[in-house]
Amino acid sequence: MPIDPQAFPAYRPETTLLDLGDPFFDPVAAADFPRTQLRFRNDRAAAQVGLATLDDDEWTRHFGRFAPLPGTLPGPLALRYHGHQFRNYNPDLGDGRGFTFAQMRDDRGRLMDLGTKGSGQTPWSRAGDGRLTLKGGVREILATEMLEALNVPTSRTLSLIETGEDLQRGDEPSPTRSAVMVRLSHSHVRIGTFQRLAYHRDDDALRRLVGYTLRNLFDEDGNGEGDDPVRLLALVVARTARLAARYMAAGFVHGVLNSDNINVTGESFDYGPWRFAPTWDPGFTAAYFDHQGLYAFGRQPEAIHWDVMQLAVSLRTIAESDPLIAALDGFGPAYQAEVGAAILWRLGVRPRDPDSDRALVQATGRALRTSGAGIDRFFFDVFGGELPASYGPDWDEVRAALGGYAARKDRSHPYWSGTPCSLLIDEVESIWAPIADADDWSRLTAKVAAIRAMGEALA
Repeated sequence: MPIDPQAFPAYRPETTLLDLGDPFFDPVAAADFPRTQLRFRNDRAAAQVGLATLDDDEWTRHFGRFAPLPGTLPGPLALRYHGHQFRNYNPDLGDGRGFTFAQMRDDRGRLMDLGTKGSGQTPWSRAGDGRLTLKGGVREILATEMLEALNVPTSRTLSLIETGEDLQRGDEPSPTRSAVMVRLSHSHVRIGTFQRLAYHRDDDALRRLVGYTLRNLFDEDGNGEGDDPVRLLALVVARTARLAARYMAAGFVHGVLNSDNINVTGESFDYGPWRFAPTWDPGFTAAYFDHQGLYAFGRQPEAIHWDVMQLAVSLRTIAESDPLIAALDGFGPAYQAEVGAAILWRLGVRPRDPDSDRALVQATGRALRTSGAGIDRFFFDVFGGELPASYGPDWDEVRAALGGYAARKDRSHPYWSGTPCSLLIDEVESIWAPIADADDWSRLTAKVAAIRAMGEALA
């Protein structure tokens, strides 16, 4: 039986996306897959939106065959947007292998979207097959679980279903297995969504999107008029500065920080060639095609700031330049404050005062860069504010700066009696290998459990 909103009051469906109207999306149909085999269901995330009560058959029907959930969108909608890709503007973008098919409130009252990856072709597929490799889905599970544990605002992988097709890909052994993924996200409104409307000089729709975003994603009053565009830009600046800071503290490299991949809520999503950096190497890249290192580890704050600049440019058609520039100038100070807070969080200490906190963060960054120490090992060892004696003279500045800091949490969790939970590329490949070779999912299951245990220890 399908979910009944009256029987399960935690499920609170919404249809706010329909308020935007036709210029923002295209109705589409999901692909008819040869089979649907459930491989991963995130009941922890599902419980927050009232969907954990679905049995496996119901789950597969809604998230593999895309039978509509009650009370929400009547069918899938492929969203329209543009974007800069590696700083080159592309007006031919849009959801090419995904769609949004449901909205609901979570247990915090936030508006959430259910979106897909690998659900078939749309008007924006640009000759692509609209599919997702099973390996790509597994990688997305790992990325979202790890980032959530490390306090990075991220979409969550809700479901992964294998679909029984053999896909041809140029960047991995082919044919390869196929899947459809569902993500739970605090909207899919991107900077590129605004860029498209500015490109078409559709000021009325741009104001409508500003008002929609303020009301539904930031809980602010607004209809797109007056100072609404400036207020929205300031909110996006704050959220994206926080995202950039937490990427850095997590040692994470997204790989493709194009403006169509930046959600205005500052929630990371869409994980392709991501990697975690083994050491604090500013030049470390995730994407083999990022030949210039545009989205390298150390350049991510700059890249995200540049993308937010494109939002300001788009809003210029309905707002004055000077207040937009003033709002945009807030990114640097916001990032510095957020990266300090994020590093202190990973160190497991409570903030003291601005000068002491700044000295500790700077000393930590210098020591990590010059020593070549493993990021995950260091933050594991130092959590709570005590640096082990095995860290030699290169770490004396950090050791001195830590003096007087109080732990924000003790090390009583069992996680601290083991070894650091990392997710470097070799381990990602080792998790995938038994799935590819023997359909053995045990390593993935064990890794998700280990990541969640780390998250509990850090939280």
